Amino acid sequence: MYGRNVMKIAENVYWVGIRDWNRRIFDALIPLPKGTTYNAYLIIGRNGKALIDTVNPGFEKDLEDKIRNLVNPEEIDYIVMNHAEPDHAGAIPHMMRIASKAKLITTAMGAKMAQVYYHTPQERIRIVADNDVISLGDKSLRFIEAPMLHWPETMFTYLEEDGILFSCDFFGAHVASGAYSDEVEDLLVHAQRYWGEIMMPFRTLAQRALEKIASLNIKTIAPSHGPIHRKPEPILGAYRRWATGETRPKATIAYVSMWGSTDAMVKQMAETLASEGIELAFHNLLVTDVGDLAKDLVDSRAVVLGAPTVLGGAHPLAVYAAYLFKALRPPTKFAVILSSYGWGGGAVRQIQEVLKDFKFKDVDVLEVNGPPTEEIMRQIAEMGKSLADKIKENV
Repeated sequence: MYGRNVMKIAENVYWVGIRDWNRRIFDALIPLPKGTTYNAYLIIGRNGKALIDTVNPGFEKDLEDKIRNLVNPEEIDYIVMNHAEPDHAGAIPHMMRIASKAKLITTAMGAKMAQVYYHTPQERIRIVADNDVISLGDKSLRFIEAPMLHWPETMFTYLEEDGILFSCDFFGAHVASGAYSDEVEDLLVHAQRYWGEIMMPFRTLAQRALEKIASLNIKTIAPSHGPIHRKPEPILGAYRRWATGETRPKATIAYVSMWGSTDAMVKQMAETLASEGIELAFHNLLVTDVGDLAKDLVDSRAVVLGAPTVLGGAHPLAVYAAYLFKALRPPTKFAVILSSYGWGGGAVRQIQEVLKDFKFKDVDVLEVNGPPTEEIMRQIAEMGKSLADKIKENV
């Protein structure tokens, strides 16, 4: 550690980021039960200084003060924008005013975003592409384009002499505590949740990025959210599994029930799957954390959606879950839709419409009028046994 919460991670390389202990929601969508960090890094070379990413709006002065503990921020030569989203780039205008000679380093698409979002003058932007290098004298920054991880302008920055990969959102976690990932309990659980929420829709592009960095001598991964990985292999291994869509003999159940009928149907399915040795993740949509649901979809081979009918369509919470499933694009292969209705159906039809473009191997459907009878429960048990067999066979 280096005073005022500035942390040295290598010789003349410092973490100057922010821990936001109190933030509880991101993008009005993602719950943050553990808070988050906005990681920024200062590299002090013999012939130049570079700031890698900045911080969320509202923390500009904190970032400036941390940098002043190390150098005069007016001396910064480069501000690297790995990603244009405000939680990483929001302090760019503040820092560019102080570091009046600094150039903003970004991709071609990032340059356009910097002008739109942060009104950065074109003459102060330096565009880089794959494998371009900027020398700071005794330290060299190599840039690696990583589009759609998770915005189109995203890139990584690799500090060659120290083997540090500044990966922005890639390899991140929404956790405010812990300087290094090996100090955080269940870090991979938090990382899986983060992957499910943010990176899972871009699995193919994630594979390409992993191939790009495979030949690098990566000693440390410094993401823009969460702790730094000074032992990078655990997170690299997890990302390889998740990017290829590796799943487990697991089913994720997400449901909502109004008068108990759908609840009974879903629980019969859960009991059957559990008795067949299938790992279960059980989510009542009335109270579930969306981040936990996303985490469980990362490695589930099957999903069971329980959706009662409301006014000729599916319950809004079930529609939301189906839309979330469609948007996150998990590697799930099998689905079961269970529904009950009173005076008129329609829930199944609406859920099927939402998921019509998703390429399941198999989808089973059961829609019941009124409370499920013993015969219906037997039918669900048979569906459960069949689903368990498919899950076990799909290895």
